[in-house]
Amino acid sequence: MVLAESAASLSSFQNQSTSMAKDIIDDSQVSPPPHSVTPTILPLTFLDLQWFFSRHATRIFFYQFPHPTQHFLKTALPILKHSLSLTLQHFFPFASNLIVPPQPRFPYIRYLDGDSLSFTVAESVADFTTLTSDSPQDVNDWQPLVPVLPSPRTMHDGTCEFPLMAIKVTVIPNSGFSICVIFNHVAGDGRTLHHFMKFWASVCKSKGDLASLQAFGSLSLPFHDRDIVNDPKGLKLIYLQDMRNLMSQSTQFAGILRRVSADKVRANLTFDREQAERMKRWVYLKCNNNSHGSSGTLHISTFVVTCSLMWVCMIKSELKEKEGSYVTEEYYDEPCNLAFSADCHDHPQFLLPSNYFGNCLVPLVTSVKRSALEGENGVIVAAKAIERMIRGFKIDALSGAETVMSDFRELVKSGQSLVVIVGSPKLTAYNTDFGWGKPRKSEVVNLDSVGTISLTDCRDTQGGVQVGIALERIRMTNFTNIMEQQLSNIAVRD
Repeated sequence: MVLAESAASLSSFQNQSTSMAKDIIDDSQVSPPPHSVTPTILPLTFLDLQWFFSRHATRIFFYQFPHPTQHFLKTALPILKHSLSLTLQHFFPFASNLIVPPQPRFPYIRYLDGDSLSFTVAESVADFTTLTSDSPQDVNDWQPLVPVLPSPRTMHDGTCEFPLMAIKVTVIPNSGFSICVIFNHVAGDGRTLHHFMKFWASVCKSKGDLASLQAFGSLSLPFHDRDIVNDPKGLKLIYLQDMRNLMSQSTQFAGILRRVSADKVRANLTFDREQAERMKRWVYLKCNNNSHGSSGTLHISTFVVTCSLMWVCMIKSELKEKEGSYVTEEYYDEPCNLAFSADCHDHPQFLLPSNYFGNCLVPLVTSVKRSALEGENGVIVAAKAIERMIRGFKIDALSGAETVMSDFRELVKSGQSLVVIVGSPKLTAYNTDFGWGKPRKSEVVNLDSVGTISLTDCRDTQGGVQVGIALERIRMTNFTNIMEQQLSNIAVRD
């Protein structure tokens, strides 16, 4: 594993942000070509509604471009904007608005001719090498690169209109540029976003020759029909009522999800295929050893072992901060929670096409006592809990779905330990080539609220996983030390 930085070097990390002074060069709107899209209304499914109060998703891509800003503006920017317009002809919901009318009408996504998304271009004096490194850096360093999603509008009848996407391109002269996308999770999931990004990248790389790409079958068009989503439990009505109840109360829940510490650093860890396989083998043998209480053969995937290891290290690093202070028995009996989402495109209860535009994720939460995770076999306990949750999902994807929104809200309000896994290596972010090669770096930006961990594919190795974390500086040091110890134990016992 490539650690973000050793504990020794991390402890000397200074509380200094990369200089991010910037100038806005262009602030415009990009829409599909005029009259290329028929005015359309897309209903929200229950799979969309469950993300109504989630934080907006933000993904950034960095590309090398060793030329002056003016060269970028003359050669790269025009084709980026033109290819985006052509792409929005097919991915028009991202240029649309989420319409939330007064009760009792249902919310929906609406596209009208001329609808567009915000597209901003800026110049920065930041250090491209630092931004694209795995070394710890202040979480605030990336914030100037993030676009601002326009504020919602309220109509005279009380109807609210929410823009769904905004894009910002930031040029770092003679080094590179970033493309950062922020979007409302109600519009779609990670698979939808990366389908959009790869489509846009392919059109850009072909210099806008969309017809040629389609002729050779290089691009798959998005599938917009929402009627194919089965709702046997009537979850849409349940979630809609839950959503309205929450909207009528307060924004307290949303505030909890967005709490951010100003004293955090973000870093990346990378496991290549060989390291991932070694961890899988070690966890598999431990989990399927009868002496450890397992029943039956468990399926141990790279996802399971990565999440298990990260979860345990997060919990142990939290305890490390309490050294020297009194810790009660009740503390060790507290449940620790891990939340992640399962893709249900191929699940027998859904069977949606891979190019479906919208959400197709089921949120899952598993809980384990803190004492079990902090024990000698913490990683094994965590792996069994995660594997058991995935196994249950495969049997019934909608088990307990009636209360998923209210359950998660209560969990957040309870103050219990919560680690959230976002992203997936299967989304192959590093295959997004606009014509300037694969990204130098790609990452989920918003890791600085709750206890969020991101998973992405590796840039330079197949079958590996890049893990993104953001922690307070002292806790990051503890986390790094604990991770090294855990990996050392695995290597010794392998």
